[in-house]
Amino acid sequence: MAKCLIALGSNLGDRLQQLQSAVAALKSSQYLEVRSISAVYKTAPVGGPDNQGPYLNAAALIETDFTAAAVLEHLHRVEADHERERIVRWGARTLDLDLLTYDDLISDVEQLELPHPRMHLRRFVMVPVCDIAADLIHPRLGLTMQDILNDLEIVPGDLSVFDTDWVQVN
Repeated sequence: MAKCLIALGSNLGDRLQQLQSAVAALKSSQYLEVRSISAVYKTAPVGGPDNQGPYLNAAALIETDFTAAAVLEHLHRVEADHERERIVRWGARTLDLDLLTYDDLISDVEQLELPHPRMHLRRFVMVPVCDIAADLIHPRLGLTMQDILNDLEIVPGDLSVFDTDWVQVN
């Protein structure tokens, strides 16, 4: 079974409900086992158009027999089921599910870049990841997730805990 990190985010509609529903969809898959879920964090939008509302972000650790491409396809189906529209790059969205890592796989294929090419630059990704997988080694950088987070600049107001008990793993 491959271990995968997935980032979850939402800044449209009932953000917490969108994330809870996404986790339920992951848990209902016969090919994925959700092992751990981070706290939910309220985060300022990064990049994209102006005037976006704040995001809720979390991370999940899963195990699967799916290939990396199949995991990504499944994540895209879950996004579509939550009315995700890909109109504006980094625009507001009901649900965003990113495959961050798939074991120690490195892929530079445009449709499947692994590990996620910007995860190590984003506190809104790395803080939730460190809740559940601080000791995991980044396949390309060779550093633990915690070491990567420790090197990121803390910007006041960029991230705060929203909920620590928002979903049950089992």
